[in-house]
Amino acid sequence: MPAAVLAWFLATAYCDEGRTSSGVRAQPGIVAADPRVIPVGSRIRIVEGESRGTYTVLDTGHRIRGHKIDLFMKSCRQAKRFGKKRVSVTVLKSPRGRL
Repeated sequence: MPAAVLAWFLATAYCDEGRTSSGVRAQPGIVAADPRVIPVGSRIRIVEGESRGTYTVLDTGHRIRGHKIDLFMKSCRQAKRFGKKRVSVTVLKSPRGRL
């Protein structure tokens, strides 16, 4: 499946260690997303800004609805400093074969 730019998302950051909704331990490179928008298991790329990079959607959150994503960061200080940013997301791989 070719990569597709979905849209602009509102990105925030979290630092809560522990298990994600998929059962894996929270760690850098993991992002939470609304599974109705980006399915759990998807690989995504944020294409600009300080948060640019490749992430795997392995978490969800009760506040993550619609076009919002939440990036895991090791440091709570770093997560707070990140704040809220508008980012463009490309889906590289989706486990359900849909975007």
